[in-house]
Formats: sequence, C-alpha cells, structure tokens
Amino acid sequence: MKIKWALLTILFTIATVLTGCDNPLMVLDPKGPVAATQADVIMISIWTMAFVVLVVMVLYIFMIMKYRASKQRDDYEPPHIEGSKVLEIIWVAIPILIVAFLSVVTVKTTNEVEATPKGYGDQEPLIIYASSSNWKWHFSYPEEDIETVNYLFLPTNRPIEFKLYSFGPISSFWIPQLGGQKYAMSDMVNTLHLAADVPGEYMGRNSNFSGSGFAQQTFNVNVLSAEEYDKWVDEIKATAKPITEEKFNELLKPGHVGQSTYTGTHLEFSPAPEGENAGHDHGSSDTEEHDSKDSHEEHSEHSNMNHDH
Repeated sequence: MKIKWALLTILFTIATVLTGCDNPLMVLDPKGPVAATQADVIMISIWTMAFVVLVVMVLYIFMIMKYRASKQRDDYEPPHIEGSKVLEIIWVAIPILIVAFLSVVTVKTTNEVEATPKGYGDQEPLIIYASSSNWKWHFSYPEEDIETVNYLFLPTNRPIEFKLYSFGPISSFWIPQLGGQKYAMSDMVNTLHLAADVPGEYMGRNSNFSGSGFAQQTFNVNVLSAEEYDKWVDEIKATAKPITEEKFNELLKPGHVGQSTYTGTHLEFSPAPEGENAGHDHGSSDTEEHDSKDSHEEHSEHSNMNHDH
C-alpha cells in the first residue's frame, strides 16, 4: 500500500510540473538546422536512457516479486550456481552496444554541426566577430562595417559564421534555439557555424562562469527576413555614431552596459587574435621592430655605462 501511494505521489508531482511548463525547453525548440541536429541528439540520448531505466525497473520488480521470501516453503534451500556464461555475455555486451551506438551518433552529429549547415553550402556566410569582455558581448560585422553591443541582428536563410574570442576570461557563446555552445578565449579565434530558419527574437548568453557578473552577460538575437535585415543595416549606417578606440576601451572596463550600436568596427584598431595577430603578442611587426630597437639601445647604453665605470 505504501509503495502504491509513493508511486501515485511521484506521478502526480511529475504531471503538475509538466502542466506548469507553458513553453518548451529552448534547446528542444530549435529555430535553425544546427539546433535541430543537437535537439535530435538530446532526444536520442534521453530515449536511450529511458529505455535502459525502464528495462532495469521491470526486471527489478519481476525479480523481487518472483523470488520474494514469502513465496518459498520454510525448508527451501537455494541451489548452488557456479555462474552463467550467457548472462555474463548479455550484461557485458548490452552496455558496450549502447555506448557504441551513442558514440557513433555523437561523432556523426559533431562533424555535422562543425561544418556549414546543410543546405547552405553554396551561399557566402555572413561573418560576425563575437568578442566578450567583463561582462558584455561585442559583435563586429566587417561586411556591413557596423558594430553592436549586447544584441545581434541576423538574416534568415543565410549561413552565419561566428568568430569567437575574448578580451577577458574564457566565455561560452550560446544561443540555445540556434545552436552552440562554444568557447571564446583570448589569444585565439574559434569558429562557430549557425543558421536561422525562423524569424523571431531569441536569447543568447555566456554559459561559462567568468566572474561575479556573468549571470547578466546576456544578449538579444533578432532574426529578420533578408529584406528587413538590409533595412536595419541601412538605418544603422545613417544614424549611428562611429566607434572610436577611446569608446571601445571604455566598453572593455568590467561592468554591465546596455545595448548600443556604432558604425565601423573595433577590428580596425584592435584586431582579432588570428593570422599575424594570433598569439600572446598582438602588436604589428613595426611595433615589434620598434620595441626591439629600443631594447637594443637601452642595452647598449647600459653596457657603455658599465664600461665607463
């Protein structure tokens, strides 16, 4: 009787919780091909685990009912069993098959999401440099020559290629309904391929703890039709002020800011750590030459002083 009431309580609780969910989980409500692939993998994993749990619970109930002590006579003695090769093969083989199946699914889908989304291979991607700082996101559009802070505008039905890096601690770029997540780190650029099929407004965030203010390091993603996206770009170019090095350095200071928009990008005076700017020294070759020359002159002067002494 107690078991019956416990099961009824669990079922009632689950039903109540699910009834209160007005909106589905964002990762299971994809609005792009990459997110759809990832949602499929999540559901495959959930159903696989649910099947394993169900089989185990059925076998458990069967065993305790069939072999419970109350069914046996008082003088019952269990038989001496050496072991069963068949059972041993079964309980070893089944986990191996499950892991192998999930591994194949994971490898296949990982290759898919790391490449340009299916159906978009013949299109030129929109490249956006997404850089993080404490605690904000900076989005540079080299093709449009504009920059936004803490919000994105994207066109539908066009591949998006994000170039991720950080001006501070490691952050994780994530738009649950479009795909992700991937790390943004200093001194290197990671590439993330996404695409949006459905216009709408979605949420993006930093999903990696990077300090006391990371929970508010979010950004809005507005997905528009191609025509509306072009209108937005024209409007920004006509109304926004240019980004300056002084303003950008101010934005890099730790803290929270609202949304803002600029013409030009910070890539002109603070390039991404890729190509010749990759690595720990982001200076140009001219700067390196100048620093080397100054260091050599300082060393020579120091040597002459020691010689005179």
